[in-house]
Amino acid sequence: MKVDHESLGRTLVFIGFMGVGKTTVGELVADRLDVPFKDSDEEIVKAFDEMTIPEIFHTYGEQAFRNKEKETILQLIDAEKQVLSLGGGAFMQEAVRQKCLEEAVVIFLDMTFAAWKERFPELISSRPLLQTKSMAEIETLFAERRSLYDAHHIRVLTDEITPEEAAEQIFQSLEKLDR
Repeated sequence: MKVDHESLGRTLVFIGFMGVGKTTVGELVADRLDVPFKDSDEEIVKAFDEMTIPEIFHTYGEQAFRNKEKETILQLIDAEKQVLSLGGGAFMQEAVRQKCLEEAVVIFLDMTFAAWKERFPELISSRPLLQTKSMAEIETLFAERRSLYDAHHIRVLTDEITPEEAAEQIFQSLEKLDR
């Protein structure tokens, strides 16, 4: 069965470490399905009157950000069928993880740490958690989060493929899930 917006039964949720391409690939998938695309981080920024995520962390703290993140994601999962990209730490929250696994199709964009490190220079300015950690601490965080990401419906290793190839692998996996 070909997957399209009529056959999409549930929201697709993209998870993975910061900077792995969840937004890029998610937008490609949403375009092809002709469904809305939402990025949970962008929705949180809107809720904080367009403050950047680093500004939210600095002004209100990580806990305030995580609380708004959980509230936002739970509302988005209950909304119309769509493609949703979660911030890298969102899946750490049990309520978010459970809701996504029960009511959505969770797609884990995986990447090795070696491949991720190549992206680090372009990520650091917009990721508050990266700005205060050593590379060893980031690698530990990467491993901790990766163990949470193991709860998923579809996994795509993105190290050596383009976003378009990742999207195609997702569609092939969705068709298999649909059978």
